[in-house]
Amino acid sequence: MTTVLAPVTGVAVGLGAVPDPVFAEGMVGPGVAIEPDREPGEAVSPIAGTIVKLHPHAFVVVGDDGRGVLVHLGIDTVQLKGAGFELLASEGDRVGAGQPVVAWDPVEIETGGRSPVCPVVALDAAEGSVTALADGTVHAGDELFRWAE
Repeated sequence: MTTVLAPVTGVAVGLGAVPDPVFAEGMVGPGVAIEPDREPGEAVSPIAGTIVKLHPHAFVVVGDDGRGVLVHLGIDTVQLKGAGFELLASEGDRVGAGQPVVAWDPVEIETGGRSPVCPVVALDAAEGSVTALADGTVHAGDELFRWAE
């Protein structure tokens, strides 16, 4: 069992609420999304492990058990080419659950016409293996979902 933490503060919503079919239809994997508070903040690691992919708008952390969690900060934010994001860690770093990885401002994302919603996805997870723990407001570092065996 893996407990995945909320990487940002906001309101937990189902992936179906994400305005991108790749996430909304679970093509990337199961998980939960967060509609972030509209203020500058830090996205934290949802699990303890190693950062195996790090872009300004998204990162993947893989735990010692081989399970990877994707955090995607906003939709279509790759188009920003890093503007509005600050890396606080590096690819290959070991991080603790709740450790800051990226600083960002959801207002800047929204002002540019993009959704700041943050999908948090259990990569390569079986359908039905994720149970949401949060309903409503979550703070960065709170339990977001459990990933069963």
